[in-house]
Amino acid sequence: MKKWPLFLLLIACVLMVKAQPVLSTRNKKAIELYNVADNYRVRGEYPQAISLLKQAIDKDKNFSEAYFRLALIHKSLREYPKATEYYLQGLGMNVDIKKQKPYFFELGEVYMLQGDYEKSLQFVNRYLDNEIVNKAKIDQATMWRRNATYALRNQKIASQFQPHELGDTVNAFAMQYFPVLTADEQELIFTRRMGGGQEDDEDLVVSRKDARGKWMKPVEISPNIDSRLNEGTCTISADGRQLIFTSCIGRRGYGSCDLFESRKIGEEWTVPVNLGPQINSAAWESQPSLSSDGRMLFFVSDRKGGLGNKDIYVSYKLDENRWTPAENLGTKINTPYEEISPFIHVNSRTLFFASNGRPGFGGFDLYRSERENLQWTEPTNFGSPVNTYEDQFSLFITADGQRGFYSHEENGKMNSSRIIEITIPEELQLRYKSNYVKGIVYNKKTKRPLKARVELFNINKNELTSSVDSDSVTGEYLMVLTQGADYGLYVSRPGYLFQSLNFNFEVEENFTPIALDVFLDPVEMGASAVLNNIFFDLNKYELKDKSITELDKVLRFLNENPSIRVEISGHTDNAGTPAYNLQLSQKRSQSVAAYLIEHGVDSKRLIQKGYGADKPLKPNDTEENRQINRRIEFRVVK
Repeated sequence: MKKWPLFLLLIACVLMVKAQPVLSTRNKKAIELYNVADNYRVRGEYPQAISLLKQAIDKDKNFSEAYFRLALIHKSLREYPKATEYYLQGLGMNVDIKKQKPYFFELGEVYMLQGDYEKSLQFVNRYLDNEIVNKAKIDQATMWRRNATYALRNQKIASQFQPHELGDTVNAFAMQYFPVLTADEQELIFTRRMGGGQEDDEDLVVSRKDARGKWMKPVEISPNIDSRLNEGTCTISADGRQLIFTSCIGRRGYGSCDLFESRKIGEEWTVPVNLGPQINSAAWESQPSLSSDGRMLFFVSDRKGGLGNKDIYVSYKLDENRWTPAENLGTKINTPYEEISPFIHVNSRTLFFASNGRPGFGGFDLYRSERENLQWTEPTNFGSPVNTYEDQFSLFITADGQRGFYSHEENGKMNSSRIIEITIPEELQLRYKSNYVKGIVYNKKTKRPLKARVELFNINKNELTSSVDSDSVTGEYLMVLTQGADYGLYVSRPGYLFQSLNFNFEVEENFTPIALDVFLDPVEMGASAVLNNIFFDLNKYELKDKSITELDKVLRFLNENPSIRVEISGHTDNAGTPAYNLQLSQKRSQSVAAYLIEHGVDSKRLIQKGYGADKPLKPNDTEENRQINRRIEFRVVK
């Protein structure tokens, strides 16, 4: 029994000898310098490692492994030309294919990192022709070959790209990254880091435009949000009143990094709250992106059960404090590699994200997918010139699709990033562009601001598209309008008549922002509102299908206010005879009342009245005014 330990020791010694790599030099001093250098290399102490490796090469000019290690260090420092030089020198000293294969693999990557796709393809192919055992590296090299082939076929000249830095007023810090904007482009929010080290403080700052449209000096977003610890990547709703950001330490959480929410009331941000276990997990959550109304949240997590190391997830807001359990976006978006930096455009239909697991130009490329019938389309590469051989991590695109913002860290300049603005080439612009309407909701009698619910419906589908609340202090609201639909906008508050507005964006190409204040009448005798989303064909009184949304709003209002009696009145312009106009307006009023009665409203609560052209709101001197005069009104009479 006593012989076994000695036997095992001998076996271990043999295995250790076999595990030692056979070096190309016999110079003991060179080998000693080489081994000491590697201790520095693995700790990231690169200057010392470089010095020792060069001393080792001085001892033996043909010490190929020392050249390989030097190349690895320069690759880590993003000094790719130097890395390439050392790899090629080391490769030239080897004739054994087994020793050449690591050089083929590394040269395939460093040429890819420099955008030299032809040379990358040359070395990747040599590696794949000779490697049959290492499956992980074969898979990686196969992806590089796919990317090099894709890039050579799809490169374009960056003539329309026109990137430019925002300038030192915004780029005032050692690092600034992950920029987001409000839909009206009046506020730019981003993460700033005071230094290049991982321990340097990160905070959220905001830059606002002055009266001339110039970006002002960034300031702390709020003492309620920024702390002595780090606040990372963030997202903001279109109206600038809902902020979600990443915090990793210093706040109570569920894992290494969690997502927190703060809301802006008046000019003050609330104390952030953790979004809870429906979204956060024991793993890492970061890089959030909110839909325009703040009711759909995309983010990145490396939690168990995903398809890759990092996947994109989505959660939907149920009410003020509840979200649905986070869902993995599945194989249509995620791959076995990494998907990061989701950005949902304010049109709530186009999702941008970065991936290193799809055909592209090398490393992380930007991709986009469209939401069609609640499903995501197959992602497409955003293309050259936006994507290059360098990593592209994030992109924010303005509502009109014309411009983009991102942070850029050039190869060879570690830990320094600046915010860039670009012009989106026409062929890469959004399929669905957006505009917005914003203003203040007031009490019509007192002229005081009101908190109200603002809802946007696609009236052709009778489908709720978006919903926000106006600010409880200022009454301010902002609603995004996206191409491709005829919209009914409804502003309502208990105790008040709702107001309806119509924005037909089915073919709208005018993206001038709309400023529109809304005045709500308290529910009392004489209060009235125009029903702007009731539609009839010319000279007809049958209700068109897209009137259903408005009719259901009236029905709901009457059910919520069972004690009131209302007049439904029809009005025309002055075209046609007075008798004809009176008859047409009366029949249109009766059509509206008939729908309400059919759906349960007591007929005694409804007065049906046609006024013809007797009560115009505008002079009948233009087609625009005549259109305003052709209307259905809703007035409280009891």
